[in-house]
Amino acid sequence: MSWGIFWLLLAVLAAGVFFWSGIDALLTAWQLPEYSHGPLIPVLSALMFLRELKQYPPEPGPKSDRWPGVLLIVFAVLLGALGILSNIGDIVAYGLILWVGGILLVSFGWSTGKHFWPPVLHLVYMLPLPGVLYYKVSTYLQFISSELGVWFLKLLSIPVFLEGNIIDLGVTKLHVAEACSGLRYMFPILSFSYIFAVLYQGPKWHKAVLLVSAVPIAIVMNSIRIAVAGIIVQYYGLDWLEGFTHFFEGWVIFLCSIVILFGLARLMLFFHPGRPGLAEALDLDTTGFAPQLMRLQYLRPSTALIASVGIVLAALAALQAMPERGAVAPARESFVLFPRTLGEWRQDGPRQYLTPGVEQNLAADDYHQVTLAKAGEEASVGLFMAWYADQSRGGVHSPEICLPGAGWEIAWLERTDISGAVGSVQPFNINRAIIQRGETRMMVYYWFQQKHRRIALDYAAKFWLMVDGARTGRTDGALVRLTTPILRGEPDAAAEARLLEVLSDLEPTLPRFIPDGTSAR
Repeated sequence: MSWGIFWLLLAVLAAGVFFWSGIDALLTAWQLPEYSHGPLIPVLSALMFLRELKQYPPEPGPKSDRWPGVLLIVFAVLLGALGILSNIGDIVAYGLILWVGGILLVSFGWSTGKHFWPPVLHLVYMLPLPGVLYYKVSTYLQFISSELGVWFLKLLSIPVFLEGNIIDLGVTKLHVAEACSGLRYMFPILSFSYIFAVLYQGPKWHKAVLLVSAVPIAIVMNSIRIAVAGIIVQYYGLDWLEGFTHFFEGWVIFLCSIVILFGLARLMLFFHPGRPGLAEALDLDTTGFAPQLMRLQYLRPSTALIASVGIVLAALAALQAMPERGAVAPARESFVLFPRTLGEWRQDGPRQYLTPGVEQNLAADDYHQVTLAKAGEEASVGLFMAWYADQSRGGVHSPEICLPGAGWEIAWLERTDISGAVGSVQPFNINRAIIQRGETRMMVYYWFQQKHRRIALDYAAKFWLMVDGARTGRTDGALVRLTTPILRGEPDAAAEARLLEVLSDLEPTLPRFIPDGTSAR
């Protein structure tokens, strides 16, 4: 074994240890149906790399342009360290992909290595979406698929009504759940379309069409899938959708989407100047891959390669030398002990519990949902709080995502600072919304509690989660929501006054249950 191979193996081993939390996050995500295609992505990327490598002959000898790869590895290590310190494995996985790109630049030099970006970029398809983005995309796809599915059913003269993502067929209601959003086969279809675009030998606009076509193909086919499910339920009953039938139906749609993608590639050939065959246009030649592996013998123990190993080992040593941080969530009281009275507002009825399915999706460590009433006040106020001890693998998702799924329409939404209204010396940013379903209207306040911060924007909450995790090790947080009906003929200001009154009474009590300090138990 040459010294070059030795240092490369040492670099891979060191990176495997340093980025292990990201690898573990990938292995966990790949167990979910949406990301079950993940293990195939590195294999396909490796094959794409060997295919690209055939186009560039070996260049033995020293190279002076390896150092851009070292700079990329430094950035990858910094990103990985941020993920490790904040305990967010997905960020570490992003750093791992950058490290792969960096080690290729170090091994082949900038002039050759820069051409291998397509297989490196393809590795992005093995990553799980960030939680906030996942729920937004999933919910959006649910609504589009539901709308199109209902449109297909109406074309077949099947009586149907859509409320949120619930399809009412009269005899039964079909819930277009998160699992029916189409993500579980949209991600592999996107990967296939990317490979198609890379392999396709033709004008760039052909490649662009093949790349962007995956999303509309997946959405339309998923809508057809939902429509077929509606037809089956209408004429045969729900039992036909259980178990293997539902699974088989999904995979049939996935394979149909791939066939359509091949058909689109075939259609593009009519606009190709050279009119090649499909196999020729897609460049599916896989011969000569084995000799490319033998090119490892030309790898030199360059200063850049040795420096790459040293950088990762130094980062590992620095992380090990860091003192223990307060990664344990601070002491708090359980919501079971939450008072029944807030000022003049008293709990009306027993504490409310979510259904098992909703509770599972919420995935909170503790939550509290009650209705508050006040003597002489016709309208009540709903209070909901969810607390998470560790948001590094999930955490809160916005009511902006959940409410439309239950049939509520967000008629108006703004993000505003109400610190003056509640007498807070610190910014108090909330989401203020009016939602409606039929003739029922409600006003909603909600915000994300991240330590002492009241945050309106969900992306900002995730940013501060990362910052707090990196600085202190804490990744706890909460969601607080207040709702009240807007009575017929009542001005919006009157409903808002109720929410502000309850909020002012709630604030002094909240730190017992949602800690904003820095002490850990």
